[in-house]
Amino acid sequence: VSDLRASALPGPPDVSRSMFDLRSPPHRFMKRYDSVSSVPSSTSSRKDSQGSNRSLDTITLSGDERDFGRLNVKLCYVSSVEQIWITVLHCKDLSWPSSCGENPRICVKGILTLPKPVHFKSSAKEGCNDIEFMETFVFAIKLQSLQAVRLVFKIQTQTPRKKTIGECSLALRELSSQESNHWLDVSPPSK
Repeated sequence: VSDLRASALPGPPDVSRSMFDLRSPPHRFMKRYDSVSSVPSSTSSRKDSQGSNRSLDTITLSGDERDFGRLNVKLCYVSSVEQIWITVLHCKDLSWPSSCGENPRICVKGILTLPKPVHFKSSAKEGCNDIEFMETFVFAIKLQSLQAVRLVFKIQTQTPRKKTIGECSLALRELSSQESNHWLDVSPPSK
């Protein structure tokens, strides 16, 4: 912890003390949370590109900062038979464009980004707050090949037409025979 009292303040003496002094209210008891991850973010203001301080309360969320949902997957590598087991469990709090209708059919497409990519796809389920897939995909691939690649998931609507509405990915460096559980934040599809 740094000493933020006047004697320890960095910069020229004409810099406003209020920028560095976090002891005085309202900062003292304030907890801020990032809109997407619910992790406390930095203190009450951030500098924008022009260098002026802006309160986080005044920043409205653009389409890219909305919460797009989370995907729950489990991974396991069975070294005795050199197989990766990928289980797609749930997709929670997913948001989709209104053009897709009220309850579109949703599926999860997976891609192992090997030099020759490996693709797989879950069955399509009706879109809701908690879509349960519970589907396991097994591929025979050497562990060394997998540890340098990513596992990419694309969340797609099947009706009224096929469209990618979100994506997320996971590095496979830490694969082991111990089954690992992951909650991945879904973000808007890359252009």
